Amino acid sequence: MSTATRDLVLERIREDSSFVLAAHESPDGDALGSLVGMQGLLSALGKDDLPLPHEYRIFSLDGLIQAPPADIAERTVVFLDCGNIDRNSASVLRDGRHLLNIDHHHDNTLFGTLDYVVPAASCTAEIVWDLMHGLGVRPTAAVAQALYVGLITDTGRFMYENTGPRAHEMAAELIEAGVDVQMVYRQLYEEMPPGKLALLALALTQLQRFDSGELTLALLSAADFDTAKADESYSEGIIDQLRAVQGTKVAALVRELRSGERKGQRKVSLRATDDDVDVSVIARAQGGGGHRRAAGFSTTLQPAELIVFLRHAIAAQLHASSNGHPAATLA
Repeated sequence: MSTATRDLVLERIREDSSFVLAAHESPDGDALGSLVGMQGLLSALGKDDLPLPHEYRIFSLDGLIQAPPADIAERTVVFLDCGNIDRNSASVLRDGRHLLNIDHHHDNTLFGTLDYVVPAASCTAEIVWDLMHGLGVRPTAAVAQALYVGLITDTGRFMYENTGPRAHEMAAELIEAGVDVQMVYRQLYEEMPPGKLALLALALTQLQRFDSGELTLALLSAADFDTAKADESYSEGIIDQLRAVQGTKVAALVRELRSGERKGQRKVSLRATDDDVDVSVIARAQGGGGHRRAAGFSTTLQPAELIVFLRHAIAAQLHASSNGHPAATLA
């Protein structure tokens, strides 16, 4: 994305006085870290902002609201880490005076009145960090922590292919700003509630592998969450265990949604182990999106139908039979 676009975003932030911040549904560390970081940026500039989505318990989301403000038409709505506006179900947010679309997904649908999409960035939190530099704002310890969470979750603790020198430069600066690295790590990866462990156990006992192990998949029903006494957010991280299974090309975690407008539908998270399969292509075919190696979508397909779709979509990228149709076999 050009320097000119960045300058337009900086100008919009400087000139506008009233904002609403939003991210995609079921926000992850980068979505919420970016949101909290942007909130800190706007607060430092004396702006009026109200973040919208749910919680990531390490964060203190001051100003959290459950319904958009009545004066939405007078506000600038900042969408963070949201590759497709349909990933935020609050349609009224589209009525904002300006829509700033700040993201790093390569398949972003460019829905904003101003789109600042930087696919080369390791995470959206990195873009927010860069905008802070552009506006001369230094992060508080709380904002630095939020941006650091966005960074480490979207880079897989600096293990994913999107990790570059700039990600480490950002980490170093945020640590100097007050991030307690050990505390953040414990909160994110070691303070596991019993319900989350029970849910992981259920997922692993129901693991399925298809096509010589190319697809490794686990299904979690609403009843599984009840059995484990688990919140919906407890499923985060399970897919990393599936992705690590030897021989896997694509890992899929399918979970039944238990609340909200999409109750009864299934949320599908996809992870590729290398660039042989672009899972964002598979997700887009079902109305979702994401990165080449990490994507997702929601669906009304039943499990058997969904598995057939995934197997054929993966095979279509990996290999095709002589008649042009992807070959798929049970592992």
